[in-house]
Amino acid sequence: MSQLVPAAQAHGVPSYQWKATPTGSTAQFRGLAAVSKDVAWVGGSEGTVLRTVDGGRHWQNVSPPGAEALQFRDVEAFDAKRAVALSIGTGEDSRVYRTADGGKTWTETFRNPDANAFYDCFAFNDDRHGLALSDPVDGKFRIAATADGGTSWKVQSNEGMPAALPGEFAFAASGTCLVAGHGRSAWFATGGGDRPRVFRTFDGGRHWKVSDSPMASGPAAGIFSLAFRGPLFGVAVGGDFEKPTEAVKAASVTSDGGRTWKLVPADKAPKGYRSGSHFVPWSPATVIAVGPSGSDVSFDGGRSWKQFYDGSFDSVECGGHGSQAGCWASGAKGAVARLVR
Repeated sequence: MSQLVPAAQAHGVPSYQWKATPTGSTAQFRGLAAVSKDVAWVGGSEGTVLRTVDGGRHWQNVSPPGAEALQFRDVEAFDAKRAVALSIGTGEDSRVYRTADGGKTWTETFRNPDANAFYDCFAFNDDRHGLALSDPVDGKFRIAATADGGTSWKVQSNEGMPAALPGEFAFAASGTCLVAGHGRSAWFATGGGDRPRVFRTFDGGRHWKVSDSPMASGPAAGIFSLAFRGPLFGVAVGGDFEKPTEAVKAASVTSDGGRTWKLVPADKAPKGYRSGSHFVPWSPATVIAVGPSGSDVSFDGGRSWKQFYDGSFDSVECGGHGSQAGCWASGAKGAVARLVR
């Protein structure tokens, strides 16, 4: 990828570009945490975790020692010093590590003891309260919760969780299969079954309700990423990862907190399967989606999309406020880029 990737500019709307920030790594970075335009963390294959505090000019390798066999698919960061990283996989491969000193030292705070569980992603409402999502165990999705910033985790009772569909699971594609909102709200999305679904909670994961989605579903299809702007307006993106250049029922939107979802028509949807999405901090209706065949932007809350980059990223996330706000993308072969507008 060139140092500055031009973006297509539609008349009268902003122009976006990805500015590459060479990491010196060959890892695939699906875990991404954007703190601001200057501070970001990425997590990926071979136990790799990197951090920048200068807008990507320099990246520090802050990987937890002894984690080389793990895949970090999600990273949540509260600032330049405090971050939590989730590795995915069956049984003990699903772990959580936490640092409070910028990655100089890490503490393993959770190791999944259940061979039937597989944790895909996690999300935090604030710097204390967070949830981690596992694929179904005994017919229901499993939630682990923290109330101390990831220092300790407790697997929650599944009494308030609706039953999973046959073959249903979540995609560990970009760390955004589960997202958290204000208060104790959170949503997670699924695929793999005969229809994709979105689960929602407003009490910190104790009780969940679920709604069907009109998007594609199947062994390689479903909702891969959620993004919410406040408690009501949300976007879901995905499709079929075996058809990366086709918009196979690849996006939908909600205006009632995830109770109902409306499919985005193919001619207005992202131009292919998308694995990550995030609302930008500086515009209430602008959201970005990324995937292996390109990046798209919507200026109307996800109802229509325009592609601005045809290269590959797996994840996108934005963070910060005002002049410190920024968006980042990450993907294969050590790729990380910062959004320029």
